[in-house]
Amino acid sequence: MKKTVQNATSLPAAPMDERRVRVIKYSVAMAIRMICIVMMLFAQGWWLLLFAAGAIFLPYFAVIIANASVNAPGNSVARPGALVPIAASERNTDTAA
Repeated sequence: MKKTVQNATSLPAAPMDERRVRVIKYSVAMAIRMICIVMMLFAQGWWLLLFAAGAIFLPYFAVIIANASVNAPGNSVARPGALVPIAASERNTDTAA
């Protein structure tokens, strides 16, 4: 089994950067929700139902969208607490080139 080598381009985003992106996504969704709430005061008929549905359901979708991972699950780097020992068969096949 071939061992994959990590390089700088395959590392996930820094936690601070990832948090910033999540906060921005959530804030945009909540701003749209606030617009829906204000528009409910002026809308009538089907428009009122549309804005009410936006005000009710947007928080759920905002959390789902904000917490969606930017990094693919296969591209994550093993953290020091999650290191897995290399099997003996893999150790023997790893030779210095």
